[in-house]
Amino acid sequence: MYLSFYQLKEPPFRLTPDPRFLHLAEPHRVVLTSLVEGVLLRKGIIVATGPIGTGKTTLLHAALQLLSGPAIAKSLISSAFILNPVLTRDELLEAILEEFNITSTGPSKPRRLMALHQMLLETQYRGGTAVLIIDEAHLLTPELLEEVRLLNNTDTYHEKLLQVILCGQPELQPLLARPEMSALRQRIASRCVLRPLSPAETRAYIAERLHAAGLRAASPFTGPALDEIHAVTKGVPRLINLVCDGALSLGFSQQRKQIAPDLITEAAAVLELTEASIAPSARSAIRPAGADSTTAKPS
Repeated sequence: MYLSFYQLKEPPFRLTPDPRFLHLAEPHRVVLTSLVEGVLLRKGIIVATGPIGTGKTTLLHAALQLLSGPAIAKSLISSAFILNPVLTRDELLEAILEEFNITSTGPSKPRRLMALHQMLLETQYRGGTAVLIIDEAHLLTPELLEEVRLLNNTDTYHEKLLQVILCGQPELQPLLARPEMSALRQRIASRCVLRPLSPAETRAYIAERLHAAGLRAASPFTGPALDEIHAVTKGVPRLINLVCDGALSLGFSQQRKQIAPDLITEAAAVLELTEASIAPSARSAIRPAGADSTTAKPS
């Protein structure tokens, strides 16, 4: 493992949505602000979209962390986080009840809905806010989206009882644009789009992740290598993580303190991001972030 070789305390380019490694580039800052403000102002339904690998799930976790933290939350935040929305209507309702820790008084749907409504009223009475977050929302069927709309109808005379965040890939937008979704569209209070990083944002992203992982010396990535990273990843954070991790693994295997563009090209080729061919020995030297290692130390 390359950690000690590059003076790192933990892997800087893991693919897990750890808010500690969240880099608030301009597109991420805008989306995170929209999510947090939308919930705090109880706008109702918020839609966030972005290409694969741009960091949507990480932003959702960061938004929850902010909403639940002392810097913002003056009241209780009750949250339900649905990561896999490939469900039936009954399964979706059951998953929401479980996430909210609601014990239904019976198996029938009316009783389960009554239990949910009672929980929402109690949360509001205590001055709290209930938020339902659905990740991968582009996988929702029109029937499930209609179920979400009906759940969002639970309100009092002056505010929504349930805040909803629908987060997914760009395919969510045409799904919401269907004629049968007109009632739901009218309830969408805010939309935000997450874009890939610019070259300058890519440089800052890599530098901040290295710093968060414990690096206090100069970055091992040269300037030309950083340019090559953006070129092969198009600024997509997940791909940046994979390429950087692969390049560090290759650099360690070759005992190179400086990561030059050729190592970026090799790492990108392993990930099939380029057409360059590399030797099998280079391919075996690259391990994904978080792979098993006997030298990695816990943080």
